[in-house]
Amino acid sequence: MFSAAQEVAVMGGPPGSAPVKNAVIDIQTESPRRDHIIWSLFNTLFMNICCLGFVAFAYSVKSRDRKMVGDITGAQSYASTAKCLNICALVLGLLLIIIFIIVFATRSGSSFRIHFSF
Repeated sequence: MFSAAQEVAVMGGPPGSAPVKNAVIDIQTESPRRDHIIWSLFNTLFMNICCLGFVAFAYSVKSRDRKMVGDITGAQSYASTAKCLNICALVLGLLLIIIFIIVFATRSGSSFRIHFSF
């Protein structure tokens, strides 16, 4: 037994009807570009060596603005600049922390030996 939809497909539809045309619309959705704003905010608050974190945050905001306007190329340019600045700020901040720990450990070790030498 055929259902009504199958009968229409087999029989070709009601008499006098226009032929059915199918249209395919290809919508290209751009993947959302990263603007690195959270990373820039982290670097601004915690790793703001030579104001690199703040400058990276400014570029991230510019990238987000360009993305909202629809300028994908400008948004990518600002985002890549923000990414480079974030990497520099993070590396310099980590180096400074490591140097501080090394200096603090060697100073406290030498003062420990001076005060508690037998």
